[in-house]
Amino acid sequence: MRPTVKFLLPALAISLTLAACGSSSKGSSSSATTSAAPAASSSSAASPQAVKTAANSTLGSTVLVNSQGLTLYHLSGERAGHFLCTGACESAWPPISASATSSAISALAAVKRPDGAAQLAYNGEPLYTFSGDKAAGEANGQGIKADGGTWSAVTTGASASSSSGSASSSSGSGSEY
Repeated sequence: MRPTVKFLLPALAISLTLAACGSSSKGSSSSATTSAAPAASSSSAASPQAVKTAANSTLGSTVLVNSQGLTLYHLSGERAGHFLCTGACESAWPPISASATSSAISALAAVKRPDGAAQLAYNGEPLYTFSGDKAAGEANGQGIKADGGTWSAVTTGASASSSSGSASSSSGSGSEY
């Protein structure tokens, strides 16, 4: 093999690996349609980390979502100061950074994770997205029993056709991933 090719092949492999690691799964989706596209009902300023509410027809309720419309979840048994999702769990359930904002949702607050990072919580429950949700309106993490509890979409008391109501959390159906 020529010296140029010996240098270019490893450089190309490294470049492709870095490009794959740096890409965001939120930006691309393998699913062509989504039956539960959310309808945003309240939001803060156009922040990439904004939290808002959206109607979710699959769940039949209004849920908290991030600025990309991805459903936010909590893990039963977790409260500020008591975390079950740490380490490898965070790959499937990325924590929502406390830099996320919303002036319309008063029950949001920051909690400190075991690694010292600040995470956003709703009514004291730490918030996460699910890596299995690829498009706005999906709630593929609903009811998954793992990591010492059950994962549930964070809902408000409103039905999917209404965006007002008191806050509550939903319980899952018990599917596995």
